[in-house]
Amino acid sequence: QVQLVESGGGLVQPGGPLRLPCAASGSIFSLDDMSWYRQAPGKQRELVAVIATDGSTRYSPSVKGRFTVSRDGAKNTMYLQMNTLKPEDTAVYTCMGHDRNLAYLEVWGQGTLVTVSS
Repeated sequence: QVQLVESGGGLVQPGGPLRLPCAASGSIFSLDDMSWYRQAPGKQRELVAVIATDGSTRYSPSVKGRFTVSRDGAKNTMYLQMNTLKPEDTAVYTCMGHDRNLAYLEVWGQGTLVTVSS
């Protein structure tokens, strides 16, 4: 079974950039569409971005134009490039993919905390 591990979280100032990698332990090609979610303290989990196997993407209105999702098959890694960060982007960010080899079982990472504050 493919496992996912996020990294790159931390403290960033408002307006700054941050890139989150989501590394797959096995082949990323075992995964169908992949997604980034986030959950802020006291709030429900929110879908942030999706990238399909054909490379098409879609975003939450709250991040569209600021965030970019991509995947690199050679590195078995999906990325979330976050620009012009706002304090309301503070959350735990988690990646997810559906494993084709396991009846599209959802595979989740452990999450990485992003804090946007001056």
